Amino acid sequence: MNNTLDRLKALNSRLEEKLNQKKKQVSLPEEKERTSSKTPSPTIRRKHETASSPHLSPLHLRLLESLAIDEMAEPVRSKNLLRLSELYVKLEMGKKVPEIENLFIYKAMNISGIGLKEEDFGEIREGKYVQVIAITYEPDKNGKKKAKNVSLGYFGKAETLLPIRKNEVIEFVLRWRYEKAFQNLEHYRGLLSKIIPAGENF
Repeated sequence: MNNTLDRLKALNSRLEEKLNQKKKQVSLPEEKERTSSKTPSPTIRRKHETASSPHLSPLHLRLLESLAIDEMAEPVRSKNLLRLSELYVKLEMGKKVPEIENLFIYKAMNISGIGLKEEDFGEIREGKYVQVIAITYEPDKNGKKKAKNVSLGYFGKAETLLPIRKNEVIEFVLRWRYEKAFQNLEHYRGLLSKIIPAGENF
């Protein structure tokens, strides 16, 4: 069990490392425009991917298409989404989020009943119930945005959760956060491109 937790910690570290590498490789806005003009349309890309990548499941394809991700250009991100789609099925997330692409309408995701901080990573909280909690912001009656917690999955008492299921829950949340970090990076890159002259580095 400790070995599995160590592997999940290592996965978390590798995901953060790869994200940092991705940040360093931020391309110039004009370079992005040049490459995007050469990118095949989703229909052409889908045919190519389906023919050359038999590992792509329908759920994985839906994620790639809805997020406009080219599997060839971003293999790490694609591989992360492939595993996320597998965990989505295993953890029966479709009961609460029938359309897998809607996982990313949420602003954040956490787990109740299991620690995710460095000092308590993977530790269960006895007496607590394990749930995957998604956070969204909705306007109240005065129009102010307020955080709202939504349970995406309930897994019973922490102390009765099987180690393999606990690790799948942790992995699902980590992989969701990894993809969300890419999306946040793209958002801020887009905002920066509006105020930085073309040809200048971020």
